[in-house]
Amino acid sequence: MKKLTFITLMLFLLTTIYAKNNNTILVEAESFAQKGGWVVDQQSMDIMGSPYLMAHGMGIPVRNATTTVQFPKTGTYHVFVRTRNWAGRWNTTDAPGKFKLIVDSSVLEPVFGTESDEWSWQKGGSIEIKSKTVSLTLKDLTGFNGRCDAILFSSDPNFIPPLDTKRIETLRAELNPTTVKPKNAGTFDFVVVGGGMAGTCAAISAARLGLKVALIQDRPVLGGNNSSEVRVHLGGRIRVEPFPAIGNLVNEIGPAKEGNAQPKGNYEDDKKILAIEAEKNISLFLNHRANVVNMKNGRIMSIEATDIQTGEKKLFIAPLFADCTGDATIGTLAGAKYMTGRESARQYGETRAPEKTDSLTMGSSVQWFAIGKANESSFPDIKWGLPWNESKTYKITRGDWDWETGMGMNQLTEIERIRDYGLMVVYSNWSYLKNNSQEKDLFARKQLEWVAYVAGKRESKRLVGDYILTETDLTKANVYPDGTASTTWTIDLHTPDPENSRLFLGAAFKSIAEHTAIYPYPIPFRCLYSVNVPNLMMAGRNISVTHVALGTVRLMRTGGMMGEVLGMAASICKKEKTDPRGVYQNYLPELVKLMKKGIGKANIPNTQKYNEGGTLLKNVNKEE
Repeated sequence: MKKLTFITLMLFLLTTIYAKNNNTILVEAESFAQKGGWVVDQQSMDIMGSPYLMAHGMGIPVRNATTTVQFPKTGTYHVFVRTRNWAGRWNTTDAPGKFKLIVDSSVLEPVFGTESDEWSWQKGGSIEIKSKTVSLTLKDLTGFNGRCDAILFSSDPNFIPPLDTKRIETLRAELNPTTVKPKNAGTFDFVVVGGGMAGTCAAISAARLGLKVALIQDRPVLGGNNSSEVRVHLGGRIRVEPFPAIGNLVNEIGPAKEGNAQPKGNYEDDKKILAIEAEKNISLFLNHRANVVNMKNGRIMSIEATDIQTGEKKLFIAPLFADCTGDATIGTLAGAKYMTGRESARQYGETRAPEKTDSLTMGSSVQWFAIGKANESSFPDIKWGLPWNESKTYKITRGDWDWETGMGMNQLTEIERIRDYGLMVVYSNWSYLKNNSQEKDLFARKQLEWVAYVAGKRESKRLVGDYILTETDLTKANVYPDGTASTTWTIDLHTPDPENSRLFLGAAFKSIAEHTAIYPYPIPFRCLYSVNVPNLMMAGRNISVTHVALGTVRLMRTGGMMGEVLGMAASICKKEKTDPRGVYQNYLPELVKLMKKGIGKANIPNTQKYNEGGTLLKNVNKEE
C-alpha cells in the first residue's frame, strides 16, 4: 500500500511540473472581467474546489461572459473545460446547462455541460492561437444553470488534467502562485465571519463600542437568508423583556417590508451595506470566503479568506473571532466541538426529540415566484426534468419556505446536489404547468420571474458552548442569570411532507412545520461562545442548542439580536483583557448594563404587528 501511494505521488508530481513547463494556461471562470448574465456560485467551493460561473436564466439564455487572456506563445493548444451535467444524476435524456466556448472568433465544436454528472474536464479539442492576447467568451445556450469552473489550455498533446480536487488545487497553485501566500489584510480587535443578520449586527455593535472590526462575507450582498438572493423575511420579535433595547439594531438595518419570495427591492440589500459603510471602525470584505484557520495553543491566531473572484488570499489577525456563518465553518476549522443531526429524547429529556439519535436536519429552501404578463409567455418543454403528471403538479405561482429539499442529507458536503434538486423540481413543475397541464391555459400569461440559486439553509452544525440550550429550558422557562437576547418564535421544526414523500418516493421537496409555543426566552450567554476554543464566539443558527431548541433560535431577527450581544461582549473582552468565558464569570454585570442600553437607534418604528397574545400576526405561514 505504501509503495502504491509513493508511485501515485511521483506520477502526480511529474504531471504537475510537466504541465507547468509546457505552457499550460488555467483560466478561472469566476475571474472573467465581464460576467454578463452569469453569476458566481461559491456555495460548494470547499467541496468541489472552487467558485464557478453559472448561467441562471430560468429558461432564457443569459448574456455572454467575456475576458482577455495573455498566452506565453502562439501555437496549437488543447482545450479542456471543467464543468458538469448537473441534472445527469436524475435524468440522462438531455442536459439542461449547455454552453459554448468562443476563443477569439472561433467557436469550439463541443457543447459543454453535457457529459459527466460529476465535476470533470470536458475535452474541447485543439485550437490554433495566433496572437498572445486572446479573448474568451462563454455563450449560454439554455438559461438553465450551465456552469463553468475553469478553462485549461495546454500545448502538450499528451497532457491530461487531474480529476482529484486536491490535485487540481495543487495545479492551480503552481499555475497561479499569487493564490498561495495570503496578503496581510490587517490586525483587528474583532473579526466577524458571516455577513447575515447575525454577523452584520455583531460587527456594527462592536464598532459602535470602539472596536476595530473586520466583517467577512462570501457573497456580494449582506443579509444572508434575508438578502435578495434568498428572500426570507425577518422572523422573531424584538423589544421584549428582559432587555427590550436589544433588537433596535436589527430593526435599524432590516427591511421595512415582510414576506418570503417577494420582489428584490423588498429586502433592501443596499440598506445593510450602507449601514456597514457608515461605521468608520469596520472594514468590509465582500466576496471573501474564510476557509483557513491558524491555531496556536488551542486559540485562533488568524484566519485566511479567499477572494471568490480573483483567488487572492488575505490574512486576518485578531485576539477575538465570531463565527456567524450558520455552518460553523470557522469553529469546525478551529477544532471547536460541535453537534449535528437530532439528539435522542433520552439525551436531554426532550419530548420532541426522536427515540434514537439520527442525522436528520431541516432542509434548504429554493423559493420562487411567477408574475402575470399582458401577453402569453412560453417556457421550454424540458426533457431533462423529473417525470411529471397531474397528480404531482402544484398549480401555483409562488414557492414559499415549504419548497424545502435535502432533509436527511448533509447540508455541507451535499449542498450543490440539494440546491440543484430544488432547481430541478421548480423547473419540472413549471414546465409541466406551461406545456402539459390540463389547466395550462390558466398559466399561459404567467412568466417565471425569480428562482433562488443560493439555497436558504436552516440547519447544519451547531457549536457547543459552556451551556447547551434544550427544549425543557424553553418550555419550562428555565431562565438563567446570563440570559441575553430573547427568542420568541415557536419551536418550529420541519419534516418532509408525507404526501409529497409518497409521490416522490423519499425524494420530497416539500416540508411541513410543527409548532410548540413558548414564552419569550432569554438565551444564555454561555450558548454564544465555544466550550473549547477560548477566543471564539458565535451567533445565529450555529449556537449551542439541541436540534429541538434550534427550532426557535434560528430566526433572523433573533440572530441579529445575538450578534448585537456579541459586539457588546467583544468590547468587554478588549477593555478587561479577557475571553468570552471571562465575561460570563467576572464581568456579567457590565454586559447587563450594555444590554439594557442597547446599540441600535430606538426611534425607528417597529413594523411588525402582533395580536393580543403577543404572537406575530400571520406568522404560522411566514416560516424560515
